Amino acid sequence: MGSFPESMNEYKRQLQKGYIQEAYQGLMEYFRDLRLHFMNEYPDYPASSSIYYGYMDMTYFSLFPDPLKRRKLKIAIVFIHEIFRFEVWLSGSNRSIQTKYWKLLQESDWHKYQLASNPRAVDYVLAHVLVEDPDFRDSDSLTKQIENGTLEFIRDVEEFLSRQGD
Repeated sequence: MGSFPESMNEYKRQLQKGYIQEAYQGLMEYFRDLRLHFMNEYPDYPASSSIYYGYMDMTYFSLFPDPLKRRKLKIAIVFIHEIFRFEVWLSGSNRSIQTKYWKLLQESDWHKYQLASNPRAVDYVLAHVLVEDPDFRDSDSLTKQIENGTLEFIRDVEEFLSRQGD
């Protein structure tokens, strides 16, 4: 990485080519469509009213399945720009909620998903890769992969938490 002025010069050169704008706009449109898909297909999992577009680091929206919402937890469907993949996260409404559930998971023998190394330093308690290096040429298939992985993740988390009596 260069200095800020050098980075801005490179940014300008890349923008002048036009690919970045086209790709970013397409990704944001896909994300809006994905959020609408979940809103229409899964009304029992209310979606956030907006999408977090980020700083070209991550883009996400949240789902609030009732059994998780009662615990102040939510599901985030996340696109991580730098590593170019979709993930699903279990997140808390704040860091103390995240820490509470992180401790519960850490002390359990359930290790199906990646536990955060430090729930106070990241935006999730659990993470799971949904699609590595997604192919946007077939958006229906991509949406199905994200949908199936997200639904399985939600079921698994809800089942685990229900066994905890929490």
